[in-house]
Amino acid sequence: MSQSKVALVTGSGKHRIGASIADALGRRGFRIVLHYLTSGNEARESTARFEQLGIPAIAVQADLTVEADVKRLIATAVGQWGRLDVLVTCASIWRPKRLEETTASDVQQHFEANTLSTFLCCQHAGLLMVGQPEGGCIVTIGDWAIRRPYRDYAAYFPSKGAIPALTRSLAVELGTRNPRVRVNCVHSGPAMIPSQVSRDERQAIVRGTLVAREGRPDNVAQAVLYLVENDFVTGDCLTVDGGRSIYAGDV
Repeated sequence: MSQSKVALVTGSGKHRIGASIADALGRRGFRIVLHYLTSGNEARESTARFEQLGIPAIAVQADLTVEADVKRLIATAVGQWGRLDVLVTCASIWRPKRLEETTASDVQQHFEANTLSTFLCCQHAGLLMVGQPEGGCIVTIGDWAIRRPYRDYAAYFPSKGAIPALTRSLAVELGTRNPRVRVNCVHSGPAMIPSQVSRDERQAIVRGTLVAREGRPDNVAQAVLYLVENDFVTGDCLTVDGGRSIYAGDV
């Protein structure tokens, strides 16, 4: 068995926050398992880049709403390197739709992609970590805006609102089985605003922060590293949003 630690980051195929987290962990000496659903080309490009940097990495495709795929993903990581030390659950969907147009299918899709997939990954990776003497660390990715939801995401926010409860529950479930297994959450703020957001909307988002600027993916990655490395923190949620969740602006 390799003594180098192994980290699996779901939703890390695309060049977004998950990829930045994988990069930060790789530079900390972890072997990296990149997960993707449809972004195979980007995931393979990232794998090649990691290898050029001397960071062992593989990319694995899986539909995280399918339990058999989750089991295969984790088995592939362990089969490659004999262990799994860190799981970060970045895979997520967010599809805007007016409340009047939101269907039961929309709600179900968001819960499957955001809540069920997070649970399945944490459950199966966590129980594996329970069996490791050195345990392991899980970091879920939430959303600051569950505290102050905005319009047109009525299917998305309930699915993300479940993540803190899931985090605390699994911290208890896994930690009581092996005290070396910890589960925490990062509530990400405006750290990588989608390109389709208009200039005016982007400026409004920045004005809504106390630090008066847009965040960076590495701000979230730094928070993940903190939770991975601080072995006396579990069942907690760390908000990384530039103060947006507490700032009332000009009100």
